Amino acid sequence: MALELSCTRAEADQKQLMRCRETLGTNSKTITEISKVLALAGNETRLKILFLLNEEGELCPCDFADILEMSVPAVSQHIRKMKDVGLIASRREGQTLYYSLVPNHNEVMDNVFTEIQKNKKVA
Repeated sequence: MALELSCTRAEADQKQLMRCRETLGTNSKTITEISKVLALAGNETRLKILFLLNEEGELCPCDFADILEMSVPAVSQHIRKMKDVGLIASRREGQTLYYSLVPNHNEVMDNVFTEIQKNKKVA
Protein backbone atom coordinates (compact mmCIF):
# COMPACT_ATOMS: atom_id res chain seq x y z
CA MET A 1 0.00 0.00 0.00
CA ALA A 2 1.56 3.29 -1.12
CA LEU A 3 1.48 6.34 1.12
CA GLU A 4 -0.63 8.99 -0.55
CA LEU A 5 0.31 12.63 0.05
CA SER A 6 -2.26 15.23 -0.76
CA CYS A 7 -3.40 18.62 0.40
CA THR A 8 -6.98 19.75 0.09
CA ARG A 9 -6.71 23.10 1.85
CA ALA A 10 -9.58 25.34 0.79
CA GLU A 11 -7.78 28.60 1.53
CA ALA A 12 -4.31 29.45 2.81
CA ASP A 13 -4.00 31.47 6.01
CA GLN A 14 -1.80 34.21 4.57
CA LYS A 15 -1.09 35.74 8.00
CA GLN A 16 0.13 32.38 9.29
CA LEU A 17 2.30 31.82 6.22
CA MET A 18 3.89 35.27 6.55
CA ARG A 19 4.42 34.76 10.30
CA CYS A 20 6.15 31.44 9.64
CA ARG A 21 8.38 32.98 6.95
CA GLU A 22 9.31 35.83 9.29
CA THR A 23 10.04 33.40 12.11
CA LEU A 24 12.34 31.36 9.88
CA GLY A 25 14.03 34.52 8.63
CA THR A 26 14.57 35.84 12.15
CA ASN A 27 16.02 32.54 13.31
CA SER A 28 17.90 31.70 10.12
CA LYS A 29 21.40 32.09 11.54
CA THR A 30 20.66 29.96 14.61
CA ILE A 31 18.94 27.29 12.51
CA THR A 32 21.96 27.16 10.19
CA GLU A 33 24.39 26.83 13.11
CA ILE A 34 22.37 24.11 14.84
CA SER A 35 21.91 22.30 11.53
CA LYS A 36 25.70 22.16 11.06
CA VAL A 37 26.18 20.84 14.59
CA LEU A 38 23.49 18.20 14.17
CA ALA A 39 24.86 17.15 10.78
CA LEU A 40 28.29 16.55 12.33
CA ALA A 41 26.99 14.96 15.52
CA GLY A 42 24.72 12.74 13.42
CA ASN A 43 27.78 10.65 12.62
CA GLU A 44 28.26 8.02 15.33
CA THR A 45 32.05 8.37 15.50
CA ARG A 46 31.91 12.15 15.78
CA LEU A 47 29.20 11.95 18.44
CA LYS A 48 31.43 9.56 20.41
CA ILE A 49 34.35 11.98 20.10
CA LEU A 50 32.21 14.91 21.26
CA PHE A 51 30.80 12.88 24.13
CA LEU A 52 34.27 11.79 25.26
CA LEU A 53 35.51 15.38 25.14
CA ASN A 54 32.53 16.42 27.22
CA GLU A 55 33.33 13.68 29.75
CA GLU A 56 37.13 13.97 29.86
CA GLY A 57 37.81 17.62 29.06
CA GLU A 58 40.53 16.97 26.50
CA LEU A 59 42.09 14.08 24.60
CA CYS A 60 44.63 13.67 21.82
CA PRO A 61 44.04 11.87 18.50
CA CYS A 62 46.05 8.87 19.74
CA ASP A 63 43.70 8.56 22.72
CA PHE A 64 40.68 8.56 20.42
CA ALA A 65 42.33 6.05 18.09
CA ASP A 66 42.96 3.66 20.99
CA ILE A 67 39.51 4.12 22.54
CA LEU A 68 37.59 3.86 19.26
CA GLU A 69 39.93 1.25 17.76
CA MET A 70 40.53 3.38 14.68
CA SER A 71 43.60 4.75 12.94
CA VAL A 72 44.90 8.18 13.91
CA PRO A 73 44.37 9.51 10.34
CA ALA A 74 40.72 8.39 10.41
CA VAL A 75 40.18 10.07 13.78
CA SER A 76 41.96 13.20 12.55
CA GLN A 77 39.53 13.54 9.63
CA HIS A 78 36.59 13.56 12.04
CA ILE A 79 38.34 16.03 14.34
CA ARG A 80 39.13 18.38 11.45
CA LYS A 81 35.47 18.56 10.40
CA MET A 82 34.40 19.47 13.93
CA LYS A 83 37.22 21.96 14.36
CA ASP A 84 36.32 23.65 11.04
CA VAL A 85 32.83 24.53 12.34
CA GLY A 86 34.08 25.64 15.74
CA LEU A 87 32.83 22.76 17.89
CA ILE A 88 36.25 21.83 19.22
CA ALA A 89 39.50 23.65 19.88
CA SER A 90 43.08 22.48 20.11
CA ARG A 91 46.19 23.25 22.11
CA ARG A 92 49.71 22.02 21.49
CA GLU A 93 51.96 20.56 24.14
CA GLY A 94 55.28 19.65 22.55
CA GLN A 95 54.50 17.37 19.61
CA THR A 96 51.01 16.48 20.87
CA LEU A 97 47.76 18.23 20.00
CA TYR A 98 45.02 18.06 22.60
CA TYR A 99 41.41 18.70 21.68
CA SER A 100 38.58 20.01 23.81
CA LEU A 101 35.05 21.28 23.33
CA VAL A 102 34.70 24.99 22.71
CA PRO A 103 33.18 26.53 25.85
CA ASN A 104 29.48 27.21 25.45
CA HIS A 105 29.69 25.15 22.27
CA ASN A 106 25.99 24.51 21.87
CA GLU A 107 22.99 23.99 24.09
CA VAL A 108 21.72 21.32 21.70
CA MET A 109 24.81 19.20 22.35
CA ASP A 110 24.47 19.75 26.10
CA ASN A 111 21.01 18.22 25.86
CA VAL A 112 22.39 15.30 23.83
CA PHE A 113 25.15 14.67 26.40
CA THR A 114 22.59 14.80 29.22
CA GLU A 115 20.44 12.23 27.44
CA ILE A 116 23.43 9.91 26.97
CA GLN A 117 24.31 10.31 30.65
CA LYS A 118 20.78 9.34 31.70
CA ASN A 119 21.27 5.96 30.10
CA LYS A 120 24.43 5.08 32.03
CA LYS A 121 24.04 1.80 33.84
CA VAL A 122 24.21 2.15 37.59
CA ALA A 123 26.67 -0.38 39.00
